[in-house]
Amino acid sequence: MHSHRHQKSPLPAIYFWEHFVSWHDDTGTFDGDQRYLSSSSLRAVKQLTILFDSLSSRKASLAARSSSPRQPTARTPTVHISGLGKSRIGNKWRGFLQTLGRVTLVTVVGAAGTFWYITYKDRNPGPQLPFDPSKKTLVILGSGWGATSLLKGLDTTDYNTIVISPKNFFLFTPLLPSVAVGTLGAKSILQPTRFVARHKARQVSVIEAEATNVDVYTSPLRPLEPTRTIPYDYLVYAVGAETQTFNIPGVKERACFMKEIGDAEQMQARFLDCIETAAFPGTSEEEKRRLLHMVVVGGGPTGIEMAGELHDFLEEDLKSWYPELHPYVRITLVEALPSVLPSFSKELIAYTERTFKESKIDILTGTMVKGVSESSVRLKPKDSEEHDLACGLVVWAAGNKARDITRNLMAQLSEHQTNKRGILVDDHLRMLGAPSIFAVGDCTATSYAPTAQVASQQGAYLARLFKLIAQRDELARKLNELSNANDGKDVETQKIQEAERLAKQIEKIKLKPFHYSHQGSLAYIGSDKAIAELPIFGREWTSGGVATFLFWRSAYLSTLFSLRNRALVAGDWMRTKFFGR
Repeated sequence: MHSHRHQKSPLPAIYFWEHFVSWHDDTGTFDGDQRYLSSSSLRAVKQLTILFDSLSSRKASLAARSSSPRQPTARTPTVHISGLGKSRIGNKWRGFLQTLGRVTLVTVVGAAGTFWYITYKDRNPGPQLPFDPSKKTLVILGSGWGATSLLKGLDTTDYNTIVISPKNFFLFTPLLPSVAVGTLGAKSILQPTRFVARHKARQVSVIEAEATNVDVYTSPLRPLEPTRTIPYDYLVYAVGAETQTFNIPGVKERACFMKEIGDAEQMQARFLDCIETAAFPGTSEEEKRRLLHMVVVGGGPTGIEMAGELHDFLEEDLKSWYPELHPYVRITLVEALPSVLPSFSKELIAYTERTFKESKIDILTGTMVKGVSESSVRLKPKDSEEHDLACGLVVWAAGNKARDITRNLMAQLSEHQTNKRGILVDDHLRMLGAPSIFAVGDCTATSYAPTAQVASQQGAYLARLFKLIAQRDELARKLNELSNANDGKDVETQKIQEAERLAKQIEKIKLKPFHYSHQGSLAYIGSDKAIAELPIFGREWTSGGVATFLFWRSAYLSTLFSLRNRALVAGDWMRTKFFGR
């Protein structure tokens, strides 16, 4: 039995099936051309025909609805969202997520690749030029802020460079209080001097020794035994300073300094000893109060940060691990001047004092230290008599003084070096009375504060200055060779013209004086708070609080000398935040 469906379908495609296709349900054969069709193909043809029929009937029903008049009916207001709108919104959201995923993937891969490349270059520096006998010798004494900043910016192709220091590393001193309480590891703020030297264009000789004498007139340098004399053409004197004790009895023997990495490690060991001794069974109440009383001498940034770091450790870690000792903890800050942080504004000083009061840190201003014993510190307030204050630990952060080698060097030029505080220098940081010696950092007596920021800028300035000096010396050498040459009268005119040209080039090289650009002052005051004084648009902006603390951390991270230090310090901060000290 045959069936034709041409009357139900007005579409041209259906007419195609009407005139050319008919089938037998059982045999699957065609009437038109009598070709064989498989059962699977027959089912497909049936399904297509049914689909076309449904489309035709749907079209007819839509036409009938549109031709019939609409009756007004009362309806409840509704909002209809078409499936097409939902589909478009879903597609946009899906596309956004896909784009975001791709961008994130590219960013992560790019950051990881950049990190790997930088670390690979750091660990695998390229070849270096050897020492050149024709170049002048530049000797750098020290490995602190000024010396390391100079070495980092120096073009070593112009000089044979030698670095002499008793420490073969650079120490990031602003974070030293964090090391003392275990917030940071010691290696996190150390940068090996040989790492900086190894990444220079020409080889740099690093000698771990302490210079014992500098001869200004014959220009040798004598390090420790075994004695060796090292001649130099230019000397950069950057030995820093040592802690000032004011010859107060007991300070040198019993107080903990905060100057070197060894001082921080010693302070940490003694601090933990006080805690464990107080926790020992049978310790009296009075002895517990003495052992857990920490006294910090010095109201500058170092003393303030030390007190803040101690408070954080006692509140965040000691309270959890030694809850029975927490009520005995006490911190006292002693300052001889009328107020703490004399270099900061009055608003920040008041804010620091309020924060310390909330943290239960006692501040004793206008109070001098007269002596330090094993169990107490002797104080002399401005308007009262001397008395002993029982304590378990004294941290000394009360100033600097010149080293012995600096005083010996100044004694050789007593006519020019008249300031006992440090070496006097000119506008180009040359030592008065010794034009071949340059001095930077805490060993100098200038109008600038003895801070790391000043020393770092002085070192960077000298790196630029030595580049100009090398150019001038090279031109002077050529001029000297030209004047000593004896080539006959025929070339005399050419020699005169060349000499005039070289002389003009030498005159064009102008050595600009050093100018310090103050970038602001920062200090951490504990409880995840910091203070900042920043010069912005010609005026001083002050701020304090948690947001300033985050800025303090980001500023110190950016100031660190290498990616290695940044990664280690950031990792230590995260470790301390999650797992404690």
